[in-house]
Amino acid sequence: MYSHDALTEQQQIDALYEAAQRALATPSDAPSLMQGFPPAPELRVTWDNWMRLPYSRWGFRHLNRLRPNVEVPAGRTPVRALPEAPIELGDLSFSSNCGREVTVAEALCATNTDAFVVLKGGKLVYERYFAGQQADDRHIMFSVTKSLIGTLAEQLIGDGVLDPQAPADRYVPEFAGSAFADAKVRELMDMAVGIEYSEQYDDPASESSQYGYACGFQPAPSAYSHYRSLYEYLPTLRKQGEHGGLFHYVTACTEALAWVMERASGRSCADMLTEIWSRMGAEHSGYFLADPWGRSVCGAGFNATARDMARFGLLLAEGGRFNGEQLIGVDTIFRIAGGSDPAIYAQDEDFHSWVPGASYKSQWYVSNHDSQSIMAGGIHGQYLFIDFPAQVVIVKQSSLPEAVGLLDTDSVRLLKAIAAHLKQ
Repeated sequence: MYSHDALTEQQQIDALYEAAQRALATPSDAPSLMQGFPPAPELRVTWDNWMRLPYSRWGFRHLNRLRPNVEVPAGRTPVRALPEAPIELGDLSFSSNCGREVTVAEALCATNTDAFVVLKGGKLVYERYFAGQQADDRHIMFSVTKSLIGTLAEQLIGDGVLDPQAPADRYVPEFAGSAFADAKVRELMDMAVGIEYSEQYDDPASESSQYGYACGFQPAPSAYSHYRSLYEYLPTLRKQGEHGGLFHYVTACTEALAWVMERASGRSCADMLTEIWSRMGAEHSGYFLADPWGRSVCGAGFNATARDMARFGLLLAEGGRFNGEQLIGVDTIFRIAGGSDPAIYAQDEDFHSWVPGASYKSQWYVSNHDSQSIMAGGIHGQYLFIDFPAQVVIVKQSSLPEAVGLLDTDSVRLLKAIAAHLKQ
């Protein structure tokens, strides 16, 4: 993922943390984006620039004002209270990947955090907002969305609606001739599909960039304006090698899985998630970005408040039960938390260096070597982390300038350090 040599990388990391220390000592106000009628051109957030700093610090929490979306209603059940039991974590330190001792406060600043919520035993122990974000702002979670979809898929398997060993084209005949046709549902869930696909976000010709154009994340340059919807794009992807026994992270696999789930159940993923979201005590509705044909973007398009994402994590941590209802099956959570083969995941050096010792199961990163925890992660610094023994849930929403950055490994270390500290 990075082309820096070790020395240069360490110098860059040190520079980021030193800049964070200066920013903490002399905080400044965020730019007043989208102020005025109309805003001045340099303050205007648009479909073209919302994924780039400084515009992303507004765009990531107001995507519903820029793009069509599909609501996931909060419902009418009482909001689940998160009693406050403050613990000062800002001065807690952990070892950076480059060997530097870093405090929580420094790490949050250096990684362009917008919201940070920590629960312990269902209580709100630490909560911080930055750069103008408020508690009721709904922030895009990017690939954390995948883990929500993976949870729904496991639920369908538990309910007998979805066969994990069935080929995808049993449910979606449109996949005939594509990479997904003979891929098993389980292989879609675990990113084990042999497919010609490059997840390079800065290459306009990469398959992941074509995905971004098809789903409506960015306007397509004229040279790449080929697909009007994910429904048109997904069947064009081609097989490369055999399926199974591998880990190849491909956002399009999640979209193919979502299409399979919708055909198997006769319901949209937004409706399936609403069955949980509307009854788990969420304070605010969430929403998916909609592609140009109105399809939910299930690989990277879910938006929610940090507290409500924490409530979803808490539901998993507590066995899927809330307010007297079993909203997520215990067996669903058990299968996810059991993980997969870490040796398969470790074959990808970049991902292994990001979350060492993990495995990948049902769109979650599962760690059972140091503590039993699961993690959902998204580009630009989005996280949902659940430590089951410690009963710790952490949500991090961010607007890092790069999709994949130098401090991503440290963000994972930050989450685990907090969980270990609260476990004591």
